[in-house]
Amino acid sequence: MNLLLKYLSLCWFKNNPIQLFPSKAFMWKAVIFYLFSGIIVESLIADPADGTLEVSLRTIMAFSSIAAYLLVFKKWQYFNQMYTAIFICENFIMTLATLTEGLYFFLVMKHYEYAEEVSIAIAVVLVVWYIAIVSYILRQAFDTKMSLSVTLAFSYFVLTYGLPMLFMDI
Repeated sequence: MNLLLKYLSLCWFKNNPIQLFPSKAFMWKAVIFYLFSGIIVESLIADPADGTLEVSLRTIMAFSSIAAYLLVFKKWQYFNQMYTAIFICENFIMTLATLTEGLYFFLVMKHYEYAEEVSIAIAVVLVVWYIAIVSYILRQAFDTKMSLSVTLAFSYFVLTYGLPMLFMDI
């Protein structure tokens, strides 16, 4: 539980992911939670088979992107710490996004006039926060300038969400 709290503190821009050493079980639990929560959310939006395929593609792109960044910066030895840090924070944001979907459903059932606007506003905040978290993690790991880490985080977002979504539209 202590390790989970240390990883979650990355969401508030505290700690350095390189200084956290997850066990194999902890790392795989983070990935499994990522897969299951993503499949549940995507299955609510689209067909369960399509949702499963899209989340699988996102997972492959996430691992590939993290690996590519680590190879470019010659920090391959931090692969476990990096993917665990990003997946834990992504799981946290995904949980908040799921709660936002629940809030949207509740507001629609209550016939709240601005339900869609509220939901979209929260989604925008979550996406910006997510990019900021990934940027922080990358900046801590690679000791880069903020502009480069934000660019890498935005690229990571496009690679892990945009490409699988584009593939699913084909």
